[in-house]
Amino acid sequence: MTALATPAPPAAARRSATPHLLRWLLRLHRPALLVWVGLVIVVGALLLWVGGPLTDASADAWKQYNACSSAFHCTYDAGAIGRYKDWYNYTTIAVLAVPFLVAAWSGAALVSRELEQGTAQLAWTQSISPARWLAFKLAVPAVLVTVGSGLLVGLHHWAWSTGQGRIDTAKNWYDLGTYAANGPATVAVALAGLVSGAFYGLRKRESLVSLIVALCATGLVWSALGIATPHLWPTVTKISSLDHSRPAGSGIVVNQGLLTSTGARIADPQCGPATDGKCRAVYEKLDAVSYFNDYHPQSHYWPLQLAATAIALAATAALTVVTFRILKRQTGPAPVRKAAAV
Repeated sequence: MTALATPAPPAAARRSATPHLLRWLLRLHRPALLVWVGLVIVVGALLLWVGGPLTDASADAWKQYNACSSAFHCTYDAGAIGRYKDWYNYTTIAVLAVPFLVAAWSGAALVSRELEQGTAQLAWTQSISPARWLAFKLAVPAVLVTVGSGLLVGLHHWAWSTGQGRIDTAKNWYDLGTYAANGPATVAVALAGLVSGAFYGLRKRESLVSLIVALCATGLVWSALGIATPHLWPTVTKISSLDHSRPAGSGIVVNQGLLTSTGARIADPQCGPATDGKCRAVYEKLDAVSYFNDYHPQSHYWPLQLAATAIALAATAALTVVTFRILKRQTGPAPVRKAAAV
């Protein structure tokens, strides 16, 4: 790739430009900033509503339902239960969509558009070096994305926790959407989306292509973390009696099945409890004596979340380094300035 000649701006110009760089960046992306602030405010307000009035109303409705002596003569607020369920799902989807929104904006507007229009090259020759330009381009949005997405994740975790033990149909901690929206890994993936948009913006310099590829890269990161998460921490193994219909222990299941009298692990035929005569015969034929369940209990939530977050941040840092190297290769090394002779 041919390097673009980029004359270094005078030292005085660099010093005078630095205090105004933040204002310039915020003014350039003012529409995106306003949309981001509005999104955080609206979704945050909805999460406060879900965790407050909607949770209280749904909890009261479940109390009424559980107090009923007969299902045929029962009066309870079914609408409150439905509203909580619906709006909890809506806000969960909104929080999970944040990394994709960040990646789409980053790919379409953060870097590629200025390179397409030539305004970046003009800035490099007048007041700012390419490396500083990219550093500000990434640092300022990274702070806003971290604060905004971190606030939404925190509010979602709070809204979810207020329904635990009060709403019979509240999501478990290991529910796929709840687990993702409740933890810092979502913030790390949002930062990965931000950097991937800048990376592909430098590589392709086409807004639409960068947008699509950044979205795909963010989805790939999500998928990779989802597959890897159950294996990021040692599991707990629980042995339980065949008199039950399924293995004991709830959480993120890694592996479960039957244990034979020799300790071998075999697949569970999903017959049912051994108290049933037919199932007892099936288990005797298989020489099965108990269930086993390798899983992550709720106490593993934070170790798993922090491990996934660390991996996503490490990948983001590596991609950031590569992005700066691509920029350097495209623009050429900064010229070395000799000190004036005294």
